[in-house]
Amino acid sequence: MSETVEVTRSLVSAPLPQIIEKLGISIAQAQAALDANSVKLAQEMSEVTVDIGGEARNLISLGFTPTFYAFTEATVEAKLSFSMNESTEVGVKVGASVSGGTGFVMVAASVDVSYARKFSVSAEGSSSIAARLVSLPPPDVFIELLRRQADKPVP
Repeated sequence: MSETVEVTRSLVSAPLPQIIEKLGISIAQAQAALDANSVKLAQEMSEVTVDIGGEARNLISLGFTPTFYAFTEATVEAKLSFSMNESTEVGVKVGASVSGGTGFVMVAASVDVSYARKFSVSAEGSSSIAARLVSLPPPDVFIELLRRQADKPVP
């Protein structure tokens, strides 16, 4: 099998399914971390009190809510470009010379044969991963629970 075929086979066998799987798992883990952060922020907002007119109120009761985020899109882009060249060169040079003098003749012949096989391979690759993150309002059930909790007096 020629070297060109071997190089082509190795360049084309990129682990695309594994890249996509890892991207999906990474986004799921990042989404869980974002959600946990928003819940933690809500807890902190319920603990922080502000004194307004002699009455202690937490940030939730004042209308503050944590921001939730969601990944809406993720893109994996991989570009691979390669070029291969295989060439064969054969050269033949033939020469002859005749010389002589009185009573003799001298003949000489020369043959020069060359053979060259050249391989050239170049490859370039680039990849990028992009994810789109948007803020979402907190879930309605969560807001309702926060409001009920906020209506309770702060000690």
